[in-house]
Amino acid sequence: MAGLRERKRQRTHDAVSAVAIALFLKHGFDRVSVADIAAAAEISKPTLFRYFPSKEDLVLHRFADHQGEAARVVGQRPAHLTPLAALREHFLDGLARRDPVTGLNDHPEVLAFQSLVFGTPSLSARLADYVARDEEALADALVQTVGDLTARLASAQIVAVRRVLAHRNWRRLAAGETADGSYDTAKAEADHAFGLLAAGLDRSP
Repeated sequence: MAGLRERKRQRTHDAVSAVAIALFLKHGFDRVSVADIAAAAEISKPTLFRYFPSKEDLVLHRFADHQGEAARVVGQRPAHLTPLAALREHFLDGLARRDPVTGLNDHPEVLAFQSLVFGTPSLSARLADYVARDEEALADALVQTVGDLTARLASAQIVAVRRVLAHRNWRRLAAGETADGSYDTAKAEADHAFGLLAAGLDRSP
């Protein structure tokens, strides 16, 4: 019975989020109220807040699947790979798969969603909280191989590189390029960026 309740809760959670995002994309994040979303989803405001603590969470929960991803890659890497090499391979694999988190996905719904997030100050600010938690988790994972200061400096640089690369890819697609047409450039930029990191980080004590 508990499993059934959880599945029902998840369906409601996903349905409410889908309604909210559709309204945000149509009218703009700041022009849609929580009351509007609750009415469209046919639930009360208190019920909505039981699923989503804030209006921003209606959108940003989609990033939850990637929360702590870099730390997991480091923790689960093969023994022959350095942490940075594993993260580079993971990012390049994401580009090849057109993973939206790399910015290299030109599906109209993905582009619209990313434009909503990056174009809305309150969403961008909240997204920074997710990034900060990822940076902290990655630093904790790196401490296993390097000292605490090096781990925290490295984590900050790695997270920044991934963010900059993804944003550059998204901007190209938002300007009208295709994911397939941008792939070679995206891969070359990723190789260059991770190469710069490796010049210092892979030789760190």
